[in-house]
Amino acid sequence: MDLIVSNKKEKTVIFLFFLVLTLLWVFPVYSAIRNSLRVNGIDNYIYVLTHKIADIPIYLTFFNSLFIALANATLILFIGSVAAYAFSKISFKGKEGIYIVVLMCLSIPAAVTLVPFFFILKNIGMYNSLWGVVLAQVAMNLPFVILVCRNYFDGLPNDLLESARIDGANIFQIFSRIYLPMAKPILANMGILSIMWSFQDFLFPLMYLTDKDLTTATMAISSFKGVFGMNPADAGRYNAALVILGIPAILVFIFAQRFIAQGITAGAVKE
Repeated sequence: MDLIVSNKKEKTVIFLFFLVLTLLWVFPVYSAIRNSLRVNGIDNYIYVLTHKIADIPIYLTFFNSLFIALANATLILFIGSVAAYAFSKISFKGKEGIYIVVLMCLSIPAAVTLVPFFFILKNIGMYNSLWGVVLAQVAMNLPFVILVCRNYFDGLPNDLLESARIDGANIFQIFSRIYLPMAKPILANMGILSIMWSFQDFLFPLMYLTDKDLTTATMAISSFKGVFGMNPADAGRYNAALVILGIPAILVFIFAQRFIAQGITAGAVKE
């Protein structure tokens, strides 16, 4: 049930609270746009888009980030949905124990995994490759996706499972033809969040990518900082680069905010 606030004073306090939060989030973006246009105006954006910065064309960083994000989301959705369905609808020995171990992985900080991932990627030949970053991101984000998707599958009726078994459907047919289509809202939500998390990830690309041709958008922000000087013209170009590099994540959010809002409460209420 929605909380209805009728008191005018309470409404004013809530409005002011969210207004302050909005200003805190918006001000850095506004500051970057303002500084990018202060000297030379739109020419700063043209320069960034048409010149290599630190020997890196900015469009290449977008392609690298996009590849990692899409591959990450694809693997996470495939593995996460199958695992969540198994934990929710299939009985097997040690299920709850394994699930608890998966949940325990949520408490592991990403920084703790850097060295183990480094040796693993070295041994399997994926160090300094985009796929190496993809695997590291999948490993870190997968436990959360399994948790959320299992909660959603738990809210779906078991009667469908029994009816499909009576009709002769096997376990894979039940999952792919019945439960997977019903899980589209939560899968869309998890896929979009995975893409956003991947676009924002700086740690894994920094640790596992050394080739300049593999630079991602988040790495480019740090690389560009060492190229531009402190004079107003360079500051304008640097801020223009920041604005351009931030556009993909903003566009993804604008496009996907409806799915994110729907998915936040998906599976939270069970009949």
